Amino acid sequence: MPIEIQVWRIEEGERLAKLQGGTLELESKLEDWLAKDISLASPDWMVIGRQVPTAYGHRIDLLAVDSNGDTVVLELKKEMTPRDAVAQVLDYGAWVSRLSEEDLDHIYRDYTQKVRSEGSEESLGKAFCQHFKVENPPETWNANHHLVIVAPELDPPTERIVTYLSEVHGVTINAVFFRVLKDNESQFLTRAWFIEPDEMEEAGGERKLKGPWNGEVYVNFGHDDVQNWEDARRYGFVSAYGGKRYRKAMERLEPGQRIWVKVPGKGFVGVGEVVARAVPVEEFHVTLDGEEQRLLDLELKGERTTEPIPDPDEALYLAGVRWIRTFELGKAVAEEGMFGNQNVVSFPKDPRWNRTVERLKQIFGVK
Repeated sequence: MPIEIQVWRIEEGERLAKLQGGTLELESKLEDWLAKDISLASPDWMVIGRQVPTAYGHRIDLLAVDSNGDTVVLELKKEMTPRDAVAQVLDYGAWVSRLSEEDLDHIYRDYTQKVRSEGSEESLGKAFCQHFKVENPPETWNANHHLVIVAPELDPPTERIVTYLSEVHGVTINAVFFRVLKDNESQFLTRAWFIEPDEMEEAGGERKLKGPWNGEVYVNFGHDDVQNWEDARRYGFVSAYGGKRYRKAMERLEPGQRIWVKVPGKGFVGVGEVVARAVPVEEFHVTLDGEEQRLLDLELKGERTTEPIPDPDEALYLAGVRWIRTFELGKAVAEEGMFGNQNVVSFPKDPRWNRTVERLKQIFGVK
């Protein structure tokens, strides 16, 4: 059904006063705002191009990448009908899906030279690491692409089309609604998503189906001063922290799953079986010499593991693992052509994952 946003101001005596729609020319300003601060739409995006020319004679309003290195096409509805906007963004998706890492780097350099008078020689990979605060850029860029229509609203037929493309055909298409509300001399910008972004995020890595899943789970372990790989080996866990998407990724791990763990920038370091669902670090316990103990009461190499993080979404979450075999970081397994992505937890259907697992079975000595 159509999305409608209404806001009321609470006045004295608990009376409610409905805020009215403002007169701001929203669509003419939104592109500027989003280009300057894409977190208005999503904190997980980074703009790499604006008015990007395609091979078909059109221009993409905004092109971004997410923290997985996947592309995000943003099309502002402007004068188009909602259904025309859907057709336009699908056309852009067909072009974007073929872009290589070199293509994206060229688009980014061209964009930064336009927005910075002094120009920029900074590569996309370096800018990506700085923006997302990671040590290494994605091993694979543009494995998936996401299509986003930016509009005040969609009509019911267009909502049905977007839902059909997403749910039936697995197209990662969504719409984000911005509206202006007025309260006396003040104006407020509101935002609402047509499809919950977390639902799209969870499914995004598996949208591009390439074959059956082999039943093996891929896990990234971000070794740092909060989560130390030697602690994970010794006490039996994998972990992630830093935001809601990381917590939800950890919650996808279930007892009985076999996981292959990779440390970004190093290689594969362990294989094991999940034995306990993810919980905040304060609630994680291990059994040593037949006695259950709280992890935070034990000797840890992670210098900041015990530091409290008040926000439950930002907190460190751990899932218990019975290790089958692990390697220290200096002996991590990294071979050319092995599978890798930026997701904390994923269930890859890429043929490269199948080949990688078969090779890892040989190296780790497991069946």
